[in-house]
Amino acid sequence: MLGKSTAAAFLGLPLSTLVVGFIALLSSDQHSTTLPLLLLFFLVWVGAMIMAFLFKTGLRAWLWMGGLTLAGFAALHFLKASGLIKVAG
Repeated sequence: MLGKSTAAAFLGLPLSTLVVGFIALLSSDQHSTTLPLLLLFFLVWVGAMIMAFLFKTGLRAWLWMGGLTLAGFAALHFLKASGLIKVAG
């Protein structure tokens, strides 16, 4: 139970940030979708934390959620490095 709890606590936030971030990148009008996505973020975060407790063991939760988080950040880095998305700033 400790492994699942720590996976939910440490990997739920970055995983939900990636999910909502990719949805935001796919939207055509970011000015009108920012607030609904920020409100949706909390529900996605709770869902990601619940997802950790659906795994059989804590190790599986860490491996799957960690793998998805690493793959998501790698995809985000690839999209940014290839110039397919622009970062404001």
